[in-house]
This record gives sequence, C-alpha cells and structure tokens, in this order.
Amino acid sequence: MPLVNYSTREITCKIVYYGPGRSGKTTNLQFVHASLPEHRKGGMVSLATETDRTLFFDFLPLDLGSMSGFRTRLQLYTVPGQVYYNATRQLVLRGADGVVFVADSQRERLGENVESLRNLRENLREQGLDIGGIPLVLQYNKQDLPGAVSRAALDAVLNFRSVPSFGASALRGDGVFATLRGISGLVLAALSGRLGAGTSTGGARR
Repeated sequence: MPLVNYSTREITCKIVYYGPGRSGKTTNLQFVHASLPEHRKGGMVSLATETDRTLFFDFLPLDLGSMSGFRTRLQLYTVPGQVYYNATRQLVLRGADGVVFVADSQRERLGENVESLRNLRENLREQGLDIGGIPLVLQYNKQDLPGAVSRAALDAVLNFRSVPSFGASALRGDGVFATLRGISGLVLAALSGRLGAGTSTGGARR
C-alpha cells in the first residue's frame, strides 16, 4: 500500500521490476534515469557483482508532480534474477505497490521466464498477497533480437491474468516508458480511491 503522508501532502509508491537474470530489469532503470531531466529524478543506486549482475537492488525515485493536491513519487527497484538470491527478492518485493515482470523474449529463455513468474507468485504469497490482486504489467524485452518469440506467443504462455503487456528493447529504449506508464497508471488508479480516507493532519501511513 502506498505511503501517504497527509502532513506533507506526499505520496510514495514502490514499483518492483521482477524477472529472470539478464532479462533487462536494470537496463530499464538505466534508460529511464538517463532520459529524465535532473529535476524529475533522484540518484540511482546500483549494487552489482563483478559480472555486472544486480546483487541487491536498483533504486530510482521519480517525481511525478502533483495529484489531487499530493506530491507523487515513484520508487523503482529491481530484484536479482539469480535463484540463489531469493531471500533478497523477497526483501525487495516487500511493500510493493506494483510489479513489472520483465521477460526475456529469446526462445531458449522461455523456461526461465515461466520459473521466475512462478517464483514471483510464491514470494507474493509468502507476504500474504495474491498475484491476482496487485497491479502488474508484463514487458517482453529483447524483441529486437533475431528469432525472438512474438508478443502473442509470450502472452499465451505467461499472461494468465490478461494484464497489459509491452514489447520492448530496453537497450534501445523501445517500450521502456510505455511499460512505466502502464504500471504507473495502474498503481495510481488503485491509489486514487484511497485519498479521501485520510485526514489533513495525519502523519505518514502505509
């Protein structure tokens, strides 16, 4: 649930990019960070191994301006794709208001996509959440590579909720902001009905 601070009139929402290793989660955030003007973004924190794979998370706060009199910020995180960092995945996923599942469109990675999506479902369940009840979009990255599986075929295998899905090439930036707009819209729509429930004198609530 978003952090709503009624005393400062600020809303903070957490969006987590989830998916198998090397699917392009960090590349999405790097493209967003490089593309935005300085006043619209904060610093990007990235912790990586020697092979440049995300070990803990990337964190990128985005300022979306005002909504219903509240200043709105997005905090974007990624989880490590490697299965042996599952405890870290669970930690980063905690408190997420929305999830972008980044799938690798290469045919030989299809099994890893399925396994990572199953892992997402299990880790949400560990936190008492149903994958059907959280804002979710799918991004099919690396659509520019020769022999990439089509969006329709990937939808048939992965998109059991019929959520918005986006083709992308995160290295080139194709589909990166469309994906971000998609998940942001779902998260903010879920939030909009809750704003009237608080008081103007309250503190921070999640």
